[in-house]
Amino acid sequence: MLTFTYKQHIKLITNLSEIVIFGTDAIQGMRNAGKLAKLVLDFIEPYVKEGISTNELNTLCHDFILSNNASPAPLNYNGFPKSVCTSVNDVVCHGIPGAYKLRSGDIINIDVTVILDGWYGDTSRTFLVGNCTHLARDLVEITKKAMYVGIDAVKIGGHIDDIGRAIQKYISNTPYSIVRDYGGHGIGNFFHGEPFVAHYDTGSFGAEIKPGMFFTIEPMINAGKHKCKVLKDGWTAVTVDKSLSAQFEHTIAITEDGVEILTA
Repeated sequence: MLTFTYKQHIKLITNLSEIVIFGTDAIQGMRNAGKLAKLVLDFIEPYVKEGISTNELNTLCHDFILSNNASPAPLNYNGFPKSVCTSVNDVVCHGIPGAYKLRSGDIINIDVTVILDGWYGDTSRTFLVGNCTHLARDLVEITKKAMYVGIDAVKIGGHIDDIGRAIQKYISNTPYSIVRDYGGHGIGNFFHGEPFVAHYDTGSFGAEIKPGMFFTIEPMINAGKHKCKVLKDGWTAVTVDKSLSAQFEHTIAITEDGVEILTA
């Protein structure tokens, strides 16, 4: 959640400019946080229906997180005013919950990050509301698949940019485009750190993937062109051409045995 452009990412992590390699004692805390983040999305799914406001969804998630002895990481983070992000239709990411009521045919990404015992779990899903078009359903399915294509590309001894290369290869066979302005990030007992995870082929290699790393993979895929812009609220990113945008996200751990999806 609250993914940033590369330049914003670098500014945010001036005190975490190197990739943190965690010891084995960190994994259980991250598993617990990841499990709770996943449970928030499971909890909210039945409420994602026509007629509910995005602010009501925010309140439900907020209360559920608190009831599980955790806190919502986005709330007041760099001024973000709510506990989750709700990105509807052409909103790429960082949609601020408000009065808007969901309508049949909408798609909505709900992006959740919890802090549990000092550890961060970060995940998102895009939900379909009512009777959606074939385009909307296909975009959501392709985006979910793109996330798993990226996860499958993660190998110990490989490189971070293998992820974006794999996603771009997959998406190049579809009519859709990959958002380039935002990416995944390192995570752990902090919200954002290195590495920055691009979801397209940057033409470089990036950091070597090693056991002890935690990071997110969260591709945003547009039905139209990849360009987006931020609205006057300073947060809400939308597609320039007003096309639909979908996103899925998991937090993963690199262990000695390979890749573990902490928010699955």
